[in-house]
Amino acid sequence: MAKEVLSKDNIKLNVSLNSKEEAIRYTGGILADNGYVEASYIDKMLEREELTSTFMGNNVAIPHGTEDAKGMVTETGLSVVTVPEGIDFGDGNIVKVLIGIAGKGDEHLEVLSKIAIVLSEEENIQTILDASSEEEIIRIFSEVN
Repeated sequence: MAKEVLSKDNIKLNVSLNSKEEAIRYTGGILADNGYVEASYIDKMLEREELTSTFMGNNVAIPHGTEDAKGMVTETGLSVVTVPEGIDFGDGNIVKVLIGIAGKGDEHLEVLSKIAIVLSEEENIQTILDASSEEEIIRIFSEVN
């Protein structure tokens, strides 16, 4: 049976991280630890970050692997990490919400569009940051169809 794209195990609230690399490794590590990706996918997430920043604005980054990392994805999944103190993603861009993506085949496009809808509402970003439970995060993302 396919895994849930976003489960409680994939969400970590109020984490303290010290650098962009640590943040990407942590976000990717959740996906690897829960069987969505091979561990080597994390290096592809870091490689992607070197090519183009995954900072999206509004304190959000969406780390994901490079195009050639698709073979390392076993299940489509998301990880959500909140970092209230923020992490500098370079150029003064502060990230407080990290959403790691692993998409099997073309499923990442559907997942990205759902994330874009959630994040287009600035109050949703604050709600994610203020969330006190994993269920609250899941509710925010499950309200999008």
